[in-house]
Amino acid sequence: MNIALIGSGGREHAICQKLIESSLLTKVYCIPGNAGTSLIAKNLNFNFLNFKKLYAAIKFYKIELVVVGPEVPLVNGIVDFLQKNKIKVFGPNKDGAKLEFSKSWAKEFMQDANIPTANFWKVNSLEEAKKIINSSSIPLVVKADGLASGKGVFIPNSKDECFKAAESIFNGRFGNSGNVVVLEEKIQGPEVSVFALCDGKRYTLLPTAQDHKRLNEKDKGPNTGGMGAYSPAPLLTEDYLYRIIKEIIEPTINELNKRDIDYRGVIYFGLMITESGPKVIEYNCRFGDPECELIMPMYDGNIIDVFFEVAESRLNKNTVKWKNQKGVCVAVCSGGYPEKYQSGFEINGLEQIDNEVICFHSGTKISDDKLLTNGGRVLVLSTLGESIYYSREKVYKELKKVSFTNSFYRKDIALRAIENE
Repeated sequence: MNIALIGSGGREHAICQKLIESSLLTKVYCIPGNAGTSLIAKNLNFNFLNFKKLYAAIKFYKIELVVVGPEVPLVNGIVDFLQKNKIKVFGPNKDGAKLEFSKSWAKEFMQDANIPTANFWKVNSLEEAKKIINSSSIPLVVKADGLASGKGVFIPNSKDECFKAAESIFNGRFGNSGNVVVLEEKIQGPEVSVFALCDGKRYTLLPTAQDHKRLNEKDKGPNTGGMGAYSPAPLLTEDYLYRIIKEIIEPTINELNKRDIDYRGVIYFGLMITESGPKVIEYNCRFGDPECELIMPMYDGNIIDVFFEVAESRLNKNTVKWKNQKGVCVAVCSGGYPEKYQSGFEINGLEQIDNEVICFHSGTKISDDKLLTNGGRVLVLSTLGESIYYSREKVYKELKKVSFTNSFYRKDIALRAIENE
């Protein structure tokens, strides 16, 4: 069978790599894909938001299933369009994607479902934001309401920094995504990621993970799309995970059903483990990136079956199996990321990487037979092993072999995990 995969990042490269392992597959068509996917699939270089062209390609290439990787096409209704045209698709519809598209909508959703989360204020103007910031006796987090590629969250250290963050959002830093700002109580604790596959009614959990959102070591600097991750998250014991299921995951799915939202895809729960228990920081409506670069290699079996089961609302938990391994991945980024950065630099050393480490392409392209940088997060190196310690040692050893102008990566991914392993 033929499958179309929407997206161009490391997440999509990881999904593509798992898809091609299936004996059921004839070909994967990546729209638009990247240099990494071009080595194992066929890239179709056109805008996936051009639904008319997408539909024509699906018919021409006899595609039986579309897997949607990133949030932007989900938010723009790609699933609704495909379902209307009787094409099977893995991913939530536009209503389900509101969980990620609008932070204020998601907070009100949690409030209605009595799901634990930080207190918040939805504000529509800078003057309103300043009034709340001035009167607040607690530290606040400032968030752009809409999509901002993981960069729309500010964690200020003072009221003055709060003002500046709100001002930059309202002044158009994130375009229409900043028309509304969410001010949120700053809560404390380690962050963890929990993922569930949902077919509209049934669900099953994926391996847990711990992402590293901040740019610099010791979780300093601005938020990014993710600098690395490890899996599983040691904090989430079986008892604690059961609590998350009962207090967060099942109430989320119940509330979706209550609102007649037929959610078929991945629900990403970004959580903080506070002194009073787990609280939801954010939802995402797709696989996390770079967490997907660990979760896909961990899947033990034919991922195509699972994607079809979700798309057809017949998920069978017994078909979803995971390897009993632990993993670490680290993102290699362009100098200047997550702000302004330059692209087009030649990437060296990939041919020297050990076979135990997988190099997923996030922002790459091929030009004149050379592999070049083409994004802020350029590569993600990932591996699995018997321990997080082993996986971490292996990844960092291989990272030394990779280079391009102004490249950098965090040196402390998973360090906290191995201290407690």
